[in-house]
Amino acid sequence: MTPPTNSIDQETRDALHARLRFYRELGIGEFYRREVDAAAWAQADPAQSDPKAAPELPAAEALFPTVKEESAIAVRKPFPMAPAQADPVPPEQHFAALKLIRDEIGDCTRCALAKGRNKLVFGDGDPNARLMFVGEGPGADEDASGLPFVGRGGQLLNNMIAAMGLKREQVYIANVVKCRPPQNRTPEPFEAHTCSPFLFQQIDVIRPQVIVALGQTAVTYLTGEKRSLSAWRGVVHPLRGTKLIVTYHPAFLLRDPDQKKHAWADLQIAMRELGLTPPGRRQE
Repeated sequence: MTPPTNSIDQETRDALHARLRFYRELGIGEFYRREVDAAAWAQADPAQSDPKAAPELPAAEALFPTVKEESAIAVRKPFPMAPAQADPVPPEQHFAALKLIRDEIGDCTRCALAKGRNKLVFGDGDPNARLMFVGEGPGADEDASGLPFVGRGGQLLNNMIAAMGLKREQVYIANVVKCRPPQNRTPEPFEAHTCSPFLFQQIDVIRPQVIVALGQTAVTYLTGEKRSLSAWRGVVHPLRGTKLIVTYHPAFLLRDPDQKKHAWADLQIAMRELGLTPPGRRQE
């Protein structure tokens, strides 16, 4: 509440309004919880004796007590660096190289996800693919079959691949984590950091021209950066000698079909980088 303006000159009034705007910008609204009588205000108004004086407002220190950030906020653990890129593998050896990575993973018990796992989901597709899709982790259908993206989200991904003029057998599909998180929750950082080095090994063997990250979790652990999905989309990003394009996860598109047109725009960027045209259209 502001004092009656007829008791304060214009200069003082402007100064008061400026200070009030400042506190509102800090998220502070009313300073008084009850109505203040104008006459009582005038009696207590320092401007009655000094026209240049403005009512005292609460000090910022009183409104925002100083808190030591290091004691109030836990120190954030640094994001582990991705492993160094491996030397190229001849195309004819890609299949064997991927098998070696799968053998290295073995019957993995490196993190707690192993306890609820039915089948480990390594990857699926062409070892020499030009296009690679990376998702978050297996769901119930994937955990049962041992293959990535075979449930409803997988069917939608198959349709997305077909719309690009490709077959599923022509691309490679993998996830950040190889075991299903309980109730399909987002993988915990320790789980993702434990498993993602194997994903980077897969990328280094296949060396696709384009990687499409499906959703926030995939792009976060591929890049080591936490940014909104909108900040990633619509732009081609460099990653391990290839090109990274980011779009929505098929599971999200099933929940919000209106976003499919935006996902298609992202896939068209990938098509442009690969020199592809949609089925039924000729290259101009």
